[in-house]
Amino acid sequence: MTKTAAVIGGGVAGTAAAIALQSAGFDPVIHERHERGVADERGAFLTVAVNGLNALRSLGLDPATVLAEGFPTPTMELYGRAGQRLVALPLGGPGPDGTVTTTIRRSHLYAALRAEAEARGISIVHGAALARAVTGRDAVEAEFADGRRVRADLLVGADGLRSRTRRSLDPSAPAPHYLGLLNAGGFTAGPVDGPPPGVMRMSFGRRAFFGWAAAPDGSVWWFANPPAERPIDARSFTPESWKAHLLDLFDGEPAAAIIRASDEIVGPWSTEDLGPVRVWRDDRIVLVGDAAHALAPTSGQGASQALEDAVVLGHSLRQNPEITSGLRAYEATRRPRVEKVAAYGRRGNSGKVLGPVGAAIRDALMPAMFRLLMRKGDPQAWILDHRLPPLPA
Repeated sequence: MTKTAAVIGGGVAGTAAAIALQSAGFDPVIHERHERGVADERGAFLTVAVNGLNALRSLGLDPATVLAEGFPTPTMELYGRAGQRLVALPLGGPGPDGTVTTTIRRSHLYAALRAEAEARGISIVHGAALARAVTGRDAVEAEFADGRRVRADLLVGADGLRSRTRRSLDPSAPAPHYLGLLNAGGFTAGPVDGPPPGVMRMSFGRRAFFGWAAAPDGSVWWFANPPAERPIDARSFTPESWKAHLLDLFDGEPAAAIIRASDEIVGPWSTEDLGPVRVWRDDRIVLVGDAAHALAPTSGQGASQALEDAVVLGHSLRQNPEITSGLRAYEATRRPRVEKVAAYGRRGNSGKVLGPVGAAIRDALMPAMFRLLMRKGDPQAWILDHRLPPLPA
């Protein structure tokens, strides 16, 4: 008899997990809280690194198809407070099909993954916001905000930073932690001067961190991380006042011209991550993606680690047909790697909020530090070169 799985959340982690579960012999159904056609635009765009591309291949997906709406960004350039280039880093080597680290709008990636899931016969229920989940002896029961109840052999919580699944597993689970930075993004209305193709350029700036890349049509995609002592109430800004605030913040820097030329600006949001999540699973419930290990945006690994989660979950449940054993194997494999990646991201995040003296010291030391690190190989190779075996079709 085919085992059933309720997947809570239809973002990267949930959709990929459903595809992996199908490979492991489950009949998964995705329960997505947004209505059909309503995408979560937080972050505006994201990067799928080469380890994430490999995870897509392991799921039986073609990265070129899933990421068709994105563009390659295989190199990162980092600039200092005074506008000087500090370092250029490769973001991993190309995969066997020539694909490289790729930048894509979040909504486009969601839509592509959901299309792949539906093509495999995986159902997606929209407007399904989880209220709680309870594990019983023979099944897990999910109760949704509209009163609907669903029973399944397995429940996968892929419901993000404010996961109701995580709270169901452990009422004392950590709450999201504010990182002292806001997040916003945008897209220029047309071509403007930007980095050369294939480069994600980032600058510490005088008052805030800024990142930007040129799309194939010449438009520039960008994000900004203004520091703020307290989390933001987005309702305190109008689109016009937020744009004016950003222009003032980056006055006299290249970012200002890019923001001025943008007709689409999203945000602001408060940037958050999670401390270590003590409970990832019980006998029939398991967490994946941000629900288990939200990563600081600096890591550039949120989507890629979610895809890795899905692949490892699928392998663990194929190799351990008893669900509890499979979930135990998944956690044992994933937790050490993810916690190491999370710690790496937090270290990078701290450098965005230095004062003038600290920034001057950072900018003076960083080129020599990276030259030393690169003599021993790419310092990010342990993240980017990670490879997972393919799941059977």
